[in-house]
Amino acid sequence: MPDGGLYQLLIHLPAPTEIHVGALGVIRFEAGWYVYTGSMRRGLSHRLRRHYAKCKPLRWHIDYLTLAAEVTAHRTRAAGEECALHRATAAASGVTEPVKGFGSSDCRCRSHLCYLGSDAAAWESAHSAIEAGD
Repeated sequence: MPDGGLYQLLIHLPAPTEIHVGALGVIRFEAGWYVYTGSMRRGLSHRLRRHYAKCKPLRWHIDYLTLAAEVTAHRTRAAGEECALHRATAAASGVTEPVKGFGSSDCRCRSHLCYLGSDAAAWESAHSAIEAGD
């Protein structure tokens, strides 16, 4: 695994849940599958371990979601641009961006969190489309 780069987390939330997400306030998350896109210049493996952990300081928006939901898988890329990877995922059929400002306070994107609905297979479809476009 590269020391830095892009990553995506596949996250499952088994039931609808209201979560207080830092400065974003209380947000209702629907049950189903989510994809979060992030990046790390160095220490990518450490960042990924942190996202899987349940005991951690709440620092980023994704920390609040991963306490209530389960990170079931991740993907990494050594190179690329975080916002472009997120936009490509969000453009896949049936994918939405449910929370404005989630994980995107340092860019102009609406969000860096995508909602796939009840079928995680949309993550495979989005990934295939992204790889085909490379």
